[in-house]
Amino acid sequence: MTPIEIPPLVRQRAMHNGAAGVAWLGALPAVLDDLADRWGLALGDAFAGGTAGCVVAATDASGRECVLKVAMPLDLDEQESFARSVRAHRLAAGRGCVELIAHADDPSAMLLERLGPNLADLGFTVQQTLEAIADTLPTFWRPVGEEAGLRTGAEQAQWLARYIATTWDELGRPCDRRVIERAVELCDRRANAYSSERAVLVHGDAHGWNTLAAGYGAFKFVDVEGLRSEPAHDLAVPMREYNEPLMDGDTARLVRARADWLAARCDVDAEAVWEWGFIERVSTGLANVRDFDDGDGAMFLEVAGRCL
Repeated sequence: MTPIEIPPLVRQRAMHNGAAGVAWLGALPAVLDDLADRWGLALGDAFAGGTAGCVVAATDASGRECVLKVAMPLDLDEQESFARSVRAHRLAAGRGCVELIAHADDPSAMLLERLGPNLADLGFTVQQTLEAIADTLPTFWRPVGEEAGLRTGAEQAQWLARYIATTWDELGRPCDRRVIERAVELCDRRANAYSSERAVLVHGDAHGWNTLAAGYGAFKFVDVEGLRSEPAHDLAVPMREYNEPLMDGDTARLVRARADWLAARCDVDAEAVWEWGFIERVSTGLANVRDFDDGDGAMFLEVAGRCL
């Protein structure tokens, strides 16, 4: 079997998710070998980034450099999320996001074009990162109809409300109840604000580690989640990330200023950006508390608490 060094955060997430995660880790070497045979690939090293799967450098039979991504779908919802990502890649067709070359449903895997380094590896500052993300997102957004089979922004907001309330309880209530109540309230607001006429294809996880150089000063996204929602929804992720600068000063004012700046850059509603950002900050904070030991989850929740 091909020896692969599994990135620590991928291994940590798998181990924190019980028998399903352990089984995924155990099967991974054989899965990689099977996919390499199926698609005629020579495999290289695993990339260090990411948490939700194993991403390996590969070269196909023609000599084209590509990337093999084996997802870690630990439950039915994550399996559906993988299928949604495949549909989103097909809709985008390489415009604003990485090109999908091939995919498999069992195991959940994609063969993708290989891009350059991400914004973090390029040494971008937080402000430069926000600019690159905000300027790349409109190249990805495009109108999509119900026939696309994507989860809507309203459905995602309802799902997040349930996830936030349930996970907070399961984790022993790691933050103030008011943070959770506010997040659930905002989920209801964004669900009610959803309009199918204004909906576009949104990425769903557009942060600097998912924004890669695509040549000639351009960038493309990887790890597309694929939703049918308002453009402001996509700005929730750059809103929720990069918490350190927000902790140094008047956090509530700094968070509002970021929402205003992102909204102006992309010509969307600033209040919608702030609301989606609060929701994403809370849900991601809870997910990180559950899955990782690095303390980042607590920082997400601390920033949310300071915004009340």
